[in-house]
Amino acid sequence: MSDYIQKKGFGTAPVFFTAISTILGAILFLRFGYAVGNLGFYGSLLIIILGHLITIPTAMAISEIATNTRVEGGGEYFIISRSFGLNIGATIGIALYFSQAISVAFYVIAFTEAFEPLFNWFSSAHNIILPRQVISVPAMIILAIIILKKGADLGVKTLYFVVIILFVSLAMFFMGTTDFFEAGDYSQNFAFKNRGNFFMYFAICFPAFTGMTAGVGLSGDLRNPKKSIPRGTIWGTLIGMLMYILVVYKLSTSASAEELSTSQLSMANIAIWGSLIIPIGLGASTISSAIGSVLVAPRTIQALATDKSFPSAYLNRFLSKGKGENNEPFNASIITVSIAFVFVLIGNVDFVAEIISMFFMITYGSLCLISFLNHFGSPPSYRPQFKSKWFISLAGFVLSIWVMFKINATYTILAYALISIIYLYLNKVHKDRSGLEKIFLGALFQLNRRIHVFMQKQRSKAPQKEDWRPSAICISQNSFKHEKVFDLMKWISHKHGFGTYFHFLKGYYSKATNAEAKSIVEKLIAKQHNEGSNLYINSMISPSYTTAIAQSVQTPSISGMENNMIIFEFAKNEPEELHNIIDNINLTRAGNYDVCVFCDAGKSTRFKNGIHIWIRSIDYLNANLMILLGFIILSHPDWNKSQLKIYSICPEDAVHKNRKELKQLVQTGRLPITLSNLEIIPTKEDVSVKSLINEKSEDAGLTIIGFREEQLKHHGTDLFSGFNLNGDMLFVNSSKILEIK
Repeated sequence: MSDYIQKKGFGTAPVFFTAISTILGAILFLRFGYAVGNLGFYGSLLIIILGHLITIPTAMAISEIATNTRVEGGGEYFIISRSFGLNIGATIGIALYFSQAISVAFYVIAFTEAFEPLFNWFSSAHNIILPRQVISVPAMIILAIIILKKGADLGVKTLYFVVIILFVSLAMFFMGTTDFFEAGDYSQNFAFKNRGNFFMYFAICFPAFTGMTAGVGLSGDLRNPKKSIPRGTIWGTLIGMLMYILVVYKLSTSASAEELSTSQLSMANIAIWGSLIIPIGLGASTISSAIGSVLVAPRTIQALATDKSFPSAYLNRFLSKGKGENNEPFNASIITVSIAFVFVLIGNVDFVAEIISMFFMITYGSLCLISFLNHFGSPPSYRPQFKSKWFISLAGFVLSIWVMFKINATYTILAYALISIIYLYLNKVHKDRSGLEKIFLGALFQLNRRIHVFMQKQRSKAPQKEDWRPSAICISQNSFKHEKVFDLMKWISHKHGFGTYFHFLKGYYSKATNAEAKSIVEKLIAKQHNEGSNLYINSMISPSYTTAIAQSVQTPSISGMENNMIIFEFAKNEPEELHNIIDNINLTRAGNYDVCVFCDAGKSTRFKNGIHIWIRSIDYLNANLMILLGFIILSHPDWNKSQLKIYSICPEDAVHKNRKELKQLVQTGRLPITLSNLEIIPTKEDVSVKSLINEKSEDAGLTIIGFREEQLKHHGTDLFSGFNLNGDMLFVNSSKILEIK
């Protein structure tokens, strides 16, 4: 690394001073006396503690993420976008930028309160009520000139000077004394008062804590961001918290609750030379906060434009263009000061200040969430030099959301609605960039693994009789030829069951076959995604269909439960496939699999004609499985207007008993089958079962029929032929009797 690179940029001090000067800002001087007067010392202390329960986890999260990734210009935006993905990063970055830009105006307007003695003098001496803009507009112009002319370098030098004034004024405040303090009767100021309105006062004071991340925005101007950001941010946060506690204690012991509640500059009545030093300190703190914001905001929008986050190519070029060897964001600064000028002219940002807090809280919550998900997901690339704890980050995220709703539920909902709209727009414009899926992918992998391991341990510890549900696998080499089986798998895995489809690729495992299999799987996934299927798709490369089945039945289910069903498929006009199926059905017996053979009729499914289930006296093992499969398939939206119909074939002397048993099964099992859809057919010697099925179920959408191993041995392929139906057929063989609960 050259000497030039080593000398380029700032160290830790600007990060610390930017953060501490923004933390010890306008709210400290203007509103904490008001909070102490209305809530008491303990109530105000609770504001500080709750605020820092959010800011400290955020500071640690920023430090952690910043020491893991290469940090460039853009501060918080850069960290979020490189961890969450560019689309979600740009979404939060745009909201963050407007918060920072409007904050410039907020601090400039607060700066005018330092001239309250001047306004009061004009009012009393000349009966002239001056608008605050006579101070705020010139102040904004001077600030804009400083930043546009000299950039960050002069801004940081000015910052040092301002911070010295700020700490001198605070020192004079702490050294001051009052008659109230000398009297020693200040115990009433310590009681926690007005508890019901706590969050109203918290909302007023919370902007005091939003300066914690201000120094992160200088990331592009730092020599060593991984060192400077953690140190500057954490030290700024901790010292800021200590200062607030000391200020609250000093206020509680130095003035009455009435004085604190009514006097906006109550600190001036306590400090040595307070009427002079406190307005100067207020001016210093607010102008330093404004400088901090006007340094950070342009760098955020410059980084957004560099990443082409805006729809206009010209706008991206204009905003990303820098000036000088340090790439000062000159054009971005023009836009920022223009936005600030608008709100300075308005003169009242009370409404906007609450919105600012909302978006800062979104940023804080996002940073804590990134840290938590990286801890939980444990990606190998996540190796931060500074390490927080996952539960600290999680607490920061949860508290951020909770406090937002406590401050203002309406603003919270509007804030999330706005960033959702921005995200959807960016996702549409930049389809090639990663979005929300990048956030949770690693965490979902870990969660999935832990759930699988947990379920496996529970099964091995104490095997229990679970509610049955199908976990079906199907393996076929006709993926682009027989597409109807995908419908069956989609129906089964929609709500109550799980389905895994393997594309069978005949051959030996090699680079060529692996590449071919992956390409086929990608095509199948894309097709099923467009159809809204819950089916899991994979491939199986094997030298023969038999070895492929042997491999697939040993493959763990993605559901965490063991696979319990295998589905074979053939086309009605290609019955030669049946020989291969029959040869391999026995192979599945080793795993006690339920076996289904699906016959594709080659025609569109007539959903409105319903599902027909045929039960014979030989189906004592199959009956309940056939009924449950019918119910599960019927729950798919494709069958929304369909019905189940059960045909039961039995000897004539058993008709009454059979009807009673079926009726009881339907009622106790709460099955969606009307009694009118139960039909008992007595057997006749001159009428075959197949002819009855052909007659009654000719136009059914799907016909389900049971079969037994003995039939398979005696009839072979004939068992599945001789049916003249327009709809598809599903032949079912259960490995055991299932209970319909």
